[in-house]
Amino acid sequence: MIARGGGEPSLLAVSDLHVGYRENRRHADLLQPGHEDDWLIVAGDIAEQFDLIVATLAFLAGRFARVLWTPGNHELWTHPSDEDTSRGQERYDRLVEACRSIGVLTPEDPYPVWDSAGGPVVVAPLFLLYDYSWLAPGTTNREESLAYAYATGIVCTDERFLHADPWPSRHAWCEARVELTRARLDAVDPQLPTVLVNHFPLVREPTRILRYPEFAQWCGTEATSDWHVRYRAAAVVYGHLHIPRTTWHDGVRFEEVSVGYPREWRPRGGPPGVRRILPAPPA
Repeated sequence: MIARGGGEPSLLAVSDLHVGYRENRRHADLLQPGHEDDWLIVAGDIAEQFDLIVATLAFLAGRFARVLWTPGNHELWTHPSDEDTSRGQERYDRLVEACRSIGVLTPEDPYPVWDSAGGPVVVAPLFLLYDYSWLAPGTTNREESLAYAYATGIVCTDERFLHADPWPSRHAWCEARVELTRARLDAVDPQLPTVLVNHFPLVREPTRILRYPEFAQWCGTEATSDWHVRYRAAAVVYGHLHIPRTTWHDGVRFEEVSVGYPREWRPRGGPPGVRRILPAPPA
């Protein structure tokens, strides 16, 4: 939580609010800007229920000067507890439409420019998914890697609830999203740095500390491994892993901004608040 105050506005970020948990909902209700012009990035996994996702974003949009959202895997689930039964691309399109109705920017909107004393920066919310290319240790292809995960019992719930309609697979949907997003990023002014925002990490390195390394195949794609350099990233923002921390890759700052589940943050003394992305915090 950041108390309202003066000074320079900040670009802030949070992800994996999982407000279906009562304690997480209370935490989200306490999120506040420190400056009236603060922007907030919400990097996915707000909830599974359509109405709760939209209500949470609307609440945050009423507090922050601008809210940017990119979907996590949980927003894309077609969950038995959700009255909204849309699937795949249709569900994503409905979420984008709902966001636009409440003034929240999405990966389908023009990338906004964060302009401060440090100069202009393009803030790019991305929707990329994963393609199973981060193989489980000791496997050599996607099919073998997925079979290994099923044999160990470490299988992402996406396999039940995240449908790719009308694409034939999540892998194919990811490939289409990567191609579309690459074209949009290529069109960004090459003189401007970026902040790249995706629910999933753009490089595999942050997954190396996962307790179950086979889970990495549901965490990203090799196709984005150089994007932080190629697109001049001042910072990369992501979530999904529920391991909030700062890492550096090729001299670029990567911020995992997850809150995570109560069972994960309780041992740390409480849920993490929003994280400042710009101005860059002290190293």
